[in-house]
Amino acid sequence: MRSSFTLLLPYVILASPTPSLCHSLDYRNWNWKRALSLWERGEERNVPEEGYYDPLQSGGSMLTQIPVTYPAGQGEPLNAIITGRSDARVLVDAEVNGGLRNYFLSFGFSGECLGQHSGSDQAANLGDGNGYKNETSVIRWNYGDPELGSCKETIQGGNHFRYWVQDGPQRNTGAVFLAASYEKPIAQQHDIIPNGYNLGRDWLIGNITGSSVPTANLTNTTTYTGSTSWAGYTYQTDISYVSGLLADTNDGINHNITVGLDGVNSVDGLVAVLDIRITASPPSSSAGWRASPISLRYLICCVLLLLTSLSFVPLF
Repeated sequence: MRSSFTLLLPYVILASPTPSLCHSLDYRNWNWKRALSLWERGEERNVPEEGYYDPLQSGGSMLTQIPVTYPAGQGEPLNAIITGRSDARVLVDAEVNGGLRNYFLSFGFSGECLGQHSGSDQAANLGDGNGYKNETSVIRWNYGDPELGSCKETIQGGNHFRYWVQDGPQRNTGAVFLAASYEKPIAQQHDIIPNGYNLGRDWLIGNITGSSVPTANLTNTTTYTGSTSWAGYTYQTDISYVSGLLADTNDGINHNITVGLDGVNSVDGLVAVLDIRITASPPSSSAGWRASPISLRYLICCVLLLLTSLSFVPLF
């Protein structure tokens, strides 16, 4: 007779998440502690008044680099920026202590489905001395389910964004550059919907502000303010639309044949610049670092995954 553990294995292999998910649950806390220690040591940053450096001024680009496009050499716009003037806790790439991932959750976006990366990596050169580097992560609209909703977005399509941090040796601002777009279902190869770069940016801003953003009427004087909350943290986001970083164009834009339609270019030349402040924190947040709560289903998945990595000897 096989042991009960052995009988569980077929279910575990099919139903449990992969090791990267459980690793990420532990890594996000380690990463926060590591990143916070850099802030506590006063890691030198150079943040200009704008809160970021224009990548174009130092050999970078406001378009991503994609491994394969048709025709070759097209990219996607970096159409939103979280400034390096934002609250230092927000600029730490973590879910704990009000970090960047918690901020994303506050307006309905989560990490990829079960910690698994979907699609090819895109790279960006932010003109900070790092050259082209792959995206930090892809964040997806979670359809109201912060744990598994990004799986629905992966299959059904929706709003999502990639992001990179301007932290190289020449331009270390800590600013976070986002490439937002609205994609079709996976059955349609995740193509971008018509006007999907501009709409992806503005629907993201609409989530933050709780309002409808009129894409066709935006100018470089448009501003918004929004308040969002998650896990006891409340964020005030001041948003300004800025021109001069991107061109109003179809040239060089991925999917431009189908994205730019009816006289509207794929990219309207505007970038949403976000300045973020934490205005409320959990009462215990000042007491020091604590691990963020892990849901029961994540815990069960991780325990099952651990069982699959062990060699069990049959009891009988």
